[in-house]
Amino acid sequence: NMKLGGLGPDYETIKEKKQKLKLQKEYSKQINEYNMKNIIVAQRLPAKPQVSSVSRQKALEYAKKIPRPKTFITRQSDQEVKEERVLPQAPNGTSLPQIPSLESLWNRHEKEKEVVAAFKALHIL
Repeated sequence: NMKLGGLGPDYETIKEKKQKLKLQKEYSKQINEYNMKNIIVAQRLPAKPQVSSVSRQKALEYAKKIPRPKTFITRQSDQEVKEERVLPQAPNGTSLPQIPSLESLWNRHEKEKEVVAAFKALHIL
């Protein structure tokens, strides 16, 4: 029942490797135990002295003196607030988006009419 054509397993080298690994593990255990017994509590290094960085202090002072950008908060008039609160309701109950004022739509329409007239005059359309 031998497999012909092969050299077969080399049991002697396997035993040697196994013995070598076993010795390495034993040695590592011994070193670990020795080190655990002889640990000297390392003294912690003293904390770094708080040296005030001159350049950092200057930078912080400069940052305090810089004027901050103003945020533009436009307050809406009471009428606009009331208009926003009352949104038209669609038949199915969902609110519709707010419609721009009639004047702004009329102005936009007039401007677009002028643009179209200019294109017609140039025979582009």
